[in-house]
Amino acid sequence: MNFLDLGVTSDLVKGLKEIGIVSPSAIQQKAIPVLLENTSDMVARAQTGTGKTAAFGIPLLSHINPKIPNVQALVLAPTRELCQQIAKQFFKFTKYSDKIYVEAVYGGEKIDRQLTRLKRTTHVIVATPGRLIDLADRGIIDLAKIRFLVLDEADEMLSMGFKKELTTILEKTTSQKSTWLFSATLPKTLQEIIKRYVQPNATHITIDKGSVVNRKITHQYVQAEEIAKTDILTYFLKSRKNDRGLIFTRTKDAARKLHKVLLAKGYPVGLLEGDMHQKDRDKVMRAFLGKKVNLLISTDVAARGIDVQNLAFVLHFQLPDQIDYYTHRSGRTARGGKEGLSLALVSKEEFKFLRAIENELKIRFSQIR
Repeated sequence: MNFLDLGVTSDLVKGLKEIGIVSPSAIQQKAIPVLLENTSDMVARAQTGTGKTAAFGIPLLSHINPKIPNVQALVLAPTRELCQQIAKQFFKFTKYSDKIYVEAVYGGEKIDRQLTRLKRTTHVIVATPGRLIDLADRGIIDLAKIRFLVLDEADEMLSMGFKKELTTILEKTTSQKSTWLFSATLPKTLQEIIKRYVQPNATHITIDKGSVVNRKITHQYVQAEEIAKTDILTYFLKSRKNDRGLIFTRTKDAARKLHKVLLAKGYPVGLLEGDMHQKDRDKVMRAFLGKKVNLLISTDVAARGIDVQNLAFVLHFQLPDQIDYYTHRSGRTARGGKEGLSLALVSKEEFKFLRAIENELKIRFSQIR
């Protein structure tokens, strides 16, 4: 099956092909025809890295009328980086079709710059929830006139504490709009929002129902006490010296300490943690995306919204606090149909939690000795 078979126009197909998207993924095969055919609500659950941006982006762009210079659609995402990425993807998708103007707005950038950009013709706004409410309160965006509302990575927005902002936005938008919700997991708080704000006749799609984790990921662990983890990590990195990967810690302090150790050993490594200034975070991400550094150490909160293609592995220097975090961590590899490795360095104290991850996510870790 190809995108033309799904009903996508040849102009959009040409844009997709140019960026290497040729064969639709499972979520794209199921979502695109439905969303192209009608504008009913949708709840779609699929693992991280399975192509959700194109799954909602292609139908959304197809429904936009370029001749109407007003904001017709909103896409909500949890982080600045994801907003930027979605806006860039939309721009590439429409390279050969009628010009559709997309603006990304988010916290961490001076709002005056965004206000200036929004004075230009804008059809689609990609936003973080807090900044969108700020713009709405200033009268820059009329939420009641929005025809389409997309919630991307909805579970992550809730885990980051955006429940109040999401409900405020959903309350202010008209019931006549179409709501499309895409998420890797459906925690109880998200199910409550769906029950209250999504139409009862919404289309529900679940990809690979037996597992919320991408099946192309190999899960392995090494049993290691905290004092030995750094040596095991450097041994692993020597064996994968040309590969790019993400290394996760549970705390900011552990991330900073590990960063110093690896820098001292000569590894090209960047650091992301929650107390960093936005300009420093942007600098690190530019270096990582530009392949100036092959490794990135990050905490769970700091890594939200990161979407980097061709990461060979994710390494858990410390297991996360929550099982859902493992889903999002491991989903940074094996994106776009490729295979990847998720390797955990597990102390005796963490072993019980490793088994809980296996049982909850229906995956199995093989031990490396």
